[in-house]
Amino acid sequence: MSHVEYPGHRASFLGVAALFMLAGWLIPAGHAQEGTNAPRYEVDASWPKPLPNNWLIGQIGGLAADKYDHIWVYQRPRSLSDDEKGAIPDPPLRAVARSICCKPAPSVMEFDPAGNLLQAWGGPEDPEKCVAPTCVWPSNEHGIFVDDDEHIWLAGNGPTDRMVLEFTKDGKFLKMVGGSFFGPADSNSKVSVGRAAGIFVDTQRKEIYVADGYLNGRVVKFDSATGAFIKAWGAYGNPPSDLAPSPQLSDPTGPYSPQPPDPKSPVFNRPVHCVILARDGLLYVCDRANNRIQVFNRDGQFQRQFVFDPATRGNGAIWAVALSPDKDQFLIYADGEE
Repeated sequence: MSHVEYPGHRASFLGVAALFMLAGWLIPAGHAQEGTNAPRYEVDASWPKPLPNNWLIGQIGGLAADKYDHIWVYQRPRSLSDDEKGAIPDPPLRAVARSICCKPAPSVMEFDPAGNLLQAWGGPEDPEKCVAPTCVWPSNEHGIFVDDDEHIWLAGNGPTDRMVLEFTKDGKFLKMVGGSFFGPADSNSKVSVGRAAGIFVDTQRKEIYVADGYLNGRVVKFDSATGAFIKAWGAYGNPPSDLAPSPQLSDPTGPYSPQPPDPKSPVFNRPVHCVILARDGLLYVCDRANNRIQVFNRDGQFQRQFVFDPATRGNGAIWAVALSPDKDQFLIYADGEE
């Protein structure tokens, strides 16, 4: 994880602090016991540096770090309010600008470790990067990953978001798995996802793992070169299941999480919110509303689980996880409900 330092040090405002200022724990990846309290981070209010073009960032739908320690921000320009994007027309509210500030930035933004914006592209502010029907931009940005080939993988959790997108680092469209359409959950689909939340790409093995998601209730694996389906599984490595109550489809901001939480549930609750692969080949999956992290091997065979704050309701305790870059690879999880 880029731009992370340990206790008493600073973390970048968007790169890490936006995620890990939330309450969390630190546990050794691959070990079964809970660890100690997580390191404390400070917000570096000077990071990133002021944006050009009178741009403003909306809600953050995803963060990623590449092999150069650059931070990639996947943001939601459509989440800005009318006054926040006052420098542009905003039909049907008004046909002309209302103020001199500000304009929505493109959805994908690359920053260097010092906080300089290197590039920004994609989304409703840069529609030429993704032209239907070959490419359909998500209606609500959620989930980004930068693989070792410097390809950018994106997903979305809006009502019609059934896709995973692949681009070059400068925004050239390469591939879409799935598409954009309404419909019920389908955790057995081999050709699309269901409002996916998280992505991890194993570049060496050419495999994409998707936390799928806000509508479907599974982990699904595709071939990263072809987009072909490889395998999918549910909680405990069981066959994928749509048994958990489906979330509301009309509002991409929620609520998503059926209650009550059940750390022993044989199925994932909604949403299956993150997926990350450790160096030892173990895959960590956030079952957010069930307050647990389940661990699998690459083939979906269940290994163990960690349960945290099992009584947490609302949006659940397990919002995100990250692996530290040191030799021991500690696992950090973020509790956004606490």
